[in-house]
This record gives sequence, structure tokens and C-alpha cells, in this order.
Amino acid sequence: MNLYLISQDVNNGYDTYDSAVVAAKNEEMARNTKPDAAYDISVYNFGFDCNGSWAYSPDQVKVELIGKAKAGTKPGVICASFNAG
Repeated sequence: MNLYLISQDVNNGYDTYDSAVVAAKNEEMARNTKPDAAYDISVYNFGFDCNGSWAYSPDQVKVELIGKAKAGTKPGVICASFNAG
């Protein structure tokens, strides 16, 4: 399992996520992880709507490999940056 920094800059108003650190097996899985999935890990690849709080499609998400996760880490959101308004 890898750790990735995911970010987006196309939807940056109030009540949006700008980035998150996620655990994922690969870049594609990281790109398709939505920051609000922290509350429901089953939210992978079931449409990309985050109630207007994230990028509008996976191709708008930037992904950067930042390291390896500890053995046994489950895929999902580790930490997210939310801009409340």
C-alpha cells in the first residue's frame, strides 16, 4: 500500500477540499479516492460527485506518491484539507 497526496485546483471555493493524503494500491485508485470517502470507504468509483466539494472528474486530480504505508494499512483517506465557509 502506498501513500499519495491528491489535490485539485478547479473547484476552490468555500466548503471544498483542496487536498488529501490517501492510502491506495496504485495511482489510479488514489486518483479515484474522494476526500469525503473518510466517512464511507465504500465510495470508490461510484460516480465522482462529492456534493460539489471536490474536482468534477478524476482527470482533474493531481496525484503525487509520497511514501509507503505501514503494513496492514487499509485503503482510504488518512487526512484531508477542507476549506469551510
